Amino acid sequence: MTTHETAAPERAAARPSLWRNREFLTFWSGETLSLFGTQITVLALPLTAVITLDAQPDEVGLLRFLQMVPYLFFGPIFGVWVDRHRRRTAMIGANTLRLALIGLIPLLSWLDQLDMPRLMLITFGVGVGAVLFDISWMSYVPTLIRDPDYLVEANSKLATTSATADAAGPGLAGSLVNLLSAPIAMAANAGTYLGSVVSLLLIRTREPQPPAVAERRIRTDLVEGLKFVAGNRLVRWIAAVGGLANFFLSATQPMFILYAVRDRHVPTSVLGLIFSVGACGGIVGGILCRRLTQRLSLGRLYACALAAAFIPMLLLPAAAGADVLVEVLFTIAWFLGALGLTTVNILIISVRQNVTPPAFLGRMNAAVRAVMFGLGALGGLLAGLLAQQTGAHQTLWVSTVGSAVFVLCGVLLSPLSRLREMPGAEVEPVADRA
Repeated sequence: MTTHETAAPERAAARPSLWRNREFLTFWSGETLSLFGTQITVLALPLTAVITLDAQPDEVGLLRFLQMVPYLFFGPIFGVWVDRHRRRTAMIGANTLRLALIGLIPLLSWLDQLDMPRLMLITFGVGVGAVLFDISWMSYVPTLIRDPDYLVEANSKLATTSATADAAGPGLAGSLVNLLSAPIAMAANAGTYLGSVVSLLLIRTREPQPPAVAERRIRTDLVEGLKFVAGNRLVRWIAAVGGLANFFLSATQPMFILYAVRDRHVPTSVLGLIFSVGACGGIVGGILCRRLTQRLSLGRLYACALAAAFIPMLLLPAAAGADVLVEVLFTIAWFLGALGLTTVNILIISVRQNVTPPAFLGRMNAAVRAVMFGLGALGGLLAGLLAQQTGAHQTLWVSTVGSAVFVLCGVLLSPLSRLREMPGAEVEPVADRA
């Protein structure tokens, strides 16, 4: 056992927990509100299209595409900007934008002016805000914590909160849609972004001003960031595997909503409950991840979590029988999927933050997110086009079988599956010729 391994428990015992870090708790509360808003959107936005505007499968797929494609268009540019400016300011601006755009949906509905083109335009704008916020907070956490030994704990807490939002958000959204309407449910979403902005404004720790960059073009910084991602073997694989994971997940989720509502006639309140109970698996994953990393090698835990995230999705098209049984199987699939995805996300975010120099965090996160969400956007678009021809049920079979094959390849080929412990910047992989 290495000196680093034996010293780590002693340092962990001597240091206070992040529960005593006021600034992290303030940031955590703002991130929690933002995540709740995002999860209300996940269900209420497509239900607005499906129920209120009677959208067709290709339109639902296009809506998902517009929500994710800003990561591809704007991610790298935002990454350069985030590395040159304070990240908390960027997060406040991003959630202010989402607050304004989401608030337009109930207003336009009340004025009887809401239609698919306007909803798609708003969705694209919300996606732009999401890009800026995601890149900023991932780069802001190491700056706020200032101790890499706390990163797994911080990311575990954030992931647990994300899973909690996954659990409560869809259930709340489904209930609001059932009691009121899908557009009105978006008003609650806008309120969460307002709360997030207020929480971020309360952080008192002054974020260091990034070093001035003289006479450097944006293109130069873009190329540097892309070279880092392409040259770092671990980060490169994280981007590739994450992109394919998002591709299949983005193909599966909107088609499942269509299939559940129109083919299986699942009420919106029950659909929200399925997502909510299923997302509790993410809470379990967030709580257990840190303990599991102490008992299993990082690579083995990553491989098991990736398999748990996608193989149970085969239950979605395969479930048959009485309505109650089908709904239970749906819930099991989403529960196991959330457990696996949360664990994988904690691991890969921590790996990325550990191997990336601080000056590259924004550009690295932007480049990785551009790949991940760019492929994710294509998944929703292609699934919508396929469902227009074959139906949502058949498209679910294609996406879930494809994701099972992807998991097998990802586990066997990825160098992440062979890691024994968390890599550090001092052992950062360099560009290889493979």
